[in-house]
Amino acid sequence: MVNLKETVGFLQRVPLFQGLKPHQKELLAKRFVERDYKKGDKIVTQGKGGEGFFIVVEGHADAFRTRSDGTEVQVNSFGPTDYFGELALLDEEGLRTASVVASELTKCVVLTRWDFLGLLKEDNDLAISVLVEMGRRFRILLDTM
Repeated sequence: MVNLKETVGFLQRVPLFQGLKPHQKELLAKRFVERDYKKGDKIVTQGKGGEGFFIVVEGHADAFRTRSDGTEVQVNSFGPTDYFGELALLDEEGLRTASVVASELTKCVVLTRWDFLGLLKEDNDLAISVLVEMGRRFRILLDTM
């Protein structure tokens, strides 16, 4: 994204951050970095360590999980304002549960675990808001299983 104002505007459309105050979105926006991926690029790899949280800005990506029998199944698809890798913000030793592959030219913004934890120390209300939304998302996921 070109500037801070544009990044804050984008974050306003991301469900995880809709409960945040404008100054909290600005704090977050300052910590995100942009990454571009070509079609076929692996954004994250199942079984590898994960330290980043990703939001799709442009393009699309698909999540694939390799089962224990070696078969691969698509488990999700992501477009603009969709996010993945939120567990990596909380669990430093956790491995990625799926691979995410760009299905076309894709731009993401990425937040590292260290930056996220730094923000939580600065603003407790930000932590509560984000964790409540994460809990809601996990509940929805469990209801679909």
